[in-house]
Parts: sequence; C-alpha cells; structure tokens
Amino acid sequence: MYRFLLTPRWWGINVFVLLAIPFCVFMGSWQLGRFEERMDSHRTADERASADRRQAARPLAQLLPVDKATSGAQTTATGRYVDQLLVPDRELNGRRGYYVLTLLRQDHGKALPVVRGWLPGTPDPAKAPAPPAGEVTVTGALQASETPGDNGVSARGGLPSGQTGAISSASLVNLVPYGVEDAFVTLNKGDSGMKAVPAQAAAQTGLDLKAFQNLGYTGEWFVFAGFVVFMWFRLLRREVELARDAEMGLVPEEDRDPAASSDYAVR
Repeated sequence: MYRFLLTPRWWGINVFVLLAIPFCVFMGSWQLGRFEERMDSHRTADERASADRRQAARPLAQLLPVDKATSGAQTTATGRYVDQLLVPDRELNGRRGYYVLTLLRQDHGKALPVVRGWLPGTPDPAKAPAPPAGEVTVTGALQASETPGDNGVSARGGLPSGQTGAISSASLVNLVPYGVEDAFVTLNKGDSGMKAVPAQAAAQTGLDLKAFQNLGYTGEWFVFAGFVVFMWFRLLRREVELARDAEMGLVPEEDRDPAASSDYAVR
C-alpha cells in the first residue's frame, strides 16, 4: 500500500521535507541566538551604565569616538554656549515634549551638542530657558549621534527654523556654520529647572523592537517546521486513503491517475 512513496513525486516531496525541517530549525535557532545576544548586551549595558555613573567623569577627548564601550560614560567639556535648537517629539515618563539642545563651542572650534533638559508640550522657543553666558563646564552622559528611525528618532523634514529632528552631526552641520562633534551629551541635572534626560542604551544593545522581532521570528520558523511535518502526514494519509479506495474499486475511472494506478493496485 505504501509503494507510492517510491514514485518520483513522493521522492521530491520527501527530499523537500528532509531539507526544509533542518533549515527551519536552524533559522529558528539562529534567531533565538540573536535574541539571547541582545538580552546579554542589554544586561551588560545596564551593568556598564551603573559602573559609568560611579566613575569620575573623563575629558571628552579621551572618550571619542563613541562606541559601545564609551556610550553612557560620564564626560566633561568646557566651552561657550552659542546656538540653541529644539528637538520635537520626545517622550519622557510617558509624556510628550521636546529637548532643549544647546551647542557648546569648544576651544578647538568644534561644537558639542548638549541636551540641557526636557520640557513638556510643543516646542516653544519662548519657554526654552536661555543658556548661561560665558565659559561653562558641563558634565553628563556621552551619547553617539542619533540615526533617524532608531529609538523613535523622527526622520521627518520640514521642521520650523530653530528645530532639528535628530541630534547628529549630519543634521546639525546644515544648521550651524561650524563643525559639530559626532556625539552629544545629556546633562546629569536638568539646566534651569528643566527635567534631565536619561542616557539611552547604545545602538544594538537595548531590548528594542528588533530584539522582540528576533523572538517572533524564532517562533515563526519553528511553526514552519511543524507545518511541514503536518502537511507531509496529511498528504500521506490522503494517498493511503486513495490507495484503499482504489483497491476497493471506489475511485471513479475519470479520477484515477494512470501514472499511479499500478501503485494503487492490490499487491
């Protein structure tokens, strides 16, 4: 009755199943591994952030360029505040508001973007506190430049004058006539009564949407493997039923497959 398993059609089905199941299991295991890597990097980032907060702040030049090891580290920089911009569509503790971003012009000419604090509501230059005059020294958490689309960063253009969607040198260089560091600092204590902005986890280290996408893909690949097995058994049962019906003469002449008729014959 199971001689049909030796037909070319079933050879093709069986080879497909034998290749598809290990592939689905491999891809599911790989996606699970990616999720576990992100979990580990998230825990490491939290531990490093706690350690960074306990360590003394270091000069900015010692921490550039920003990478996973230096992101969130405490740093200091000295200069004069020159230009101020507002960064809309930023949430803090579940409330919508905006950052007050001020550029700190350093002695060597480049400016360091400094997030002085957060205010609720829509961006309003009249409500944003003016920066201190004269030379200042700031202390805060060092952050890598943002990339539109990551961590909820707005990628929309057409913002009013005095606003920017992303805190990045690529965006700011078009708004100011001097060089900008490829990093920014969030003050540990909000300036002029504003709320301090907590440091964000370095890229590819937090439990963001991509991490849970990996977990979702893990489930999908294992479901695919189970579906392949289910369909194979379903096709097998159908063939067996057809073979039994053919033996009993219950298959109409016009529904019989001439190529497989010998396989359904009584052995």
